Amino acid sequence: MADPMRIRAQAAGEKVTVRVLMSHEMESGQRKDAAGKVVPAWHISEVSATHNGKLVLTAEWGGGVAKNPFMQFVLKNGKAGDKISVTWKDNKGDSRTDEATVS
Repeated sequence: MADPMRIRAQAAGEKVTVRVLMSHEMESGQRKDAAGKVVPAWHISEVSATHNGKLVLTAEWGGGVAKNPFMQFVLKNGKAGDKISVTWKDNKGDSRTDEATVS
């Protein structure tokens, strides 16, 4: 299982800024190891986020995203105490879900 995501969600008025740092190696499938063999692709392919259980974001990613990717987005009509949940799935079938409370 991958390390937990770092999720920070801060309210400012009716807007909530959500920052997510995901722990993942993110291999593109184009790099070669020391022996000259291609390192197999291994990257996050799907990301989704919910606000109090309601889906607010979906994204499809590929191998071009950097190691340990960072994502930021802004929600409207949020407030302190709301729950933000982020889920990623990778091309090998692994997944991770973490949750944060808006401060």
